[in-house]
Amino acid sequence: MVQLPRDNNQTDRLRAPVIRIGAWQWLKSNLFNGVFNSVVTILVCIFLYKIIPPFVRWAFIDSLWLSTADQCRAGDGACWSIIPANIRFIIFGFYPYELHWRPTVAMIMLISLLFYSKNRNHWNTSLGYIWIAGLLIMGILMRGGIWGLTAVESDQWGGLPLTLMLSVFGMFAAYPLGILLALGRRSKMPAIKTLCILYIELIRGVPLISLLFMSAVLFPLFLPAGLTVNKIIRAQAAIILFTAAYIAEVVRGGLQAISRGQYEAAESLGLNYVQKMRLVVLPQALKIVIPPTVGILISAFKDTSLVVIIALYDILKTTRSVLGNPSWMGFSPEAYIFVALIYFVCCYAMSNYSRRLERELHS
Repeated sequence: MVQLPRDNNQTDRLRAPVIRIGAWQWLKSNLFNGVFNSVVTILVCIFLYKIIPPFVRWAFIDSLWLSTADQCRAGDGACWSIIPANIRFIIFGFYPYELHWRPTVAMIMLISLLFYSKNRNHWNTSLGYIWIAGLLIMGILMRGGIWGLTAVESDQWGGLPLTLMLSVFGMFAAYPLGILLALGRRSKMPAIKTLCILYIELIRGVPLISLLFMSAVLFPLFLPAGLTVNKIIRAQAAIILFTAAYIAEVVRGGLQAISRGQYEAAESLGLNYVQKMRLVVLPQALKIVIPPTVGILISAFKDTSLVVIIALYDILKTTRSVLGNPSWMGFSPEAYIFVALIYFVCCYAMSNYSRRLERELHS
């Protein structure tokens, strides 16, 4: 085989030319490339000029961070002092003050497990055992009663640990349930298909708040006398059932996107139904529906704030309780901005991980 000499000059001539434009040219081509765009750009700049400098002055320049409520009322800036002065109640609610180290360790363990599970190389059988052990230890830390730990009733759980528990456990339990419902809706057995359709359409036809009310008010009426179910468990079940119905419809769309040839190829290999779905169909379908699935999970995470309706003290409820203190009334913007940042960090982390996972699976 004869190797022809490479013409470097010809290669350089075939390369796309590098276009360099200055800042003024970029502004002209992107922001002032017409009368309408020019007017909109000017109006937006005026709006930002009116909003950003006063906000920066209020939030940072004139703000107070470690002061009393009376000093905050005497100033003109933001009173961020409401956060450090009430941080322990906002985060932990009515959990006993001297035992705050236990929910702190539990949250650190949960976040560590989530970070460890982000690596796809760790997705094996041992990861499941690690999660089971971690959840058991977290439950013991929160509940107590053994190993010399003081027992703490679940009615005293609140704040950020309760929000994380309802959201994380709800997501992990609702996802496999949603997959089963999607498979059941596409089943060829009429009874299973009808039951799944009725469940999905019934749950999707009512708001989450109605399920929470049913779990808190109606469900105890059907229990035998003397038998009670913890209110947190009932709220958790309502969130799981609600989220699973929406995930089922998303997964069903992914299953419909898989071509018939994939099913026939799996059947030609002699795979049974479970093997066909587990090894061929579901991996492709779930990869397709990553963006809408994450959207539902993010909505489920934010919807956990609705448990305030049934008197559960999640982080939003504890923040509102702080604002009910006469000493800190009138500083709700600062408190709600702090809570909004917590929700934003959690939702952004979920969205960012989903984009990374999608890139890895499509590479």
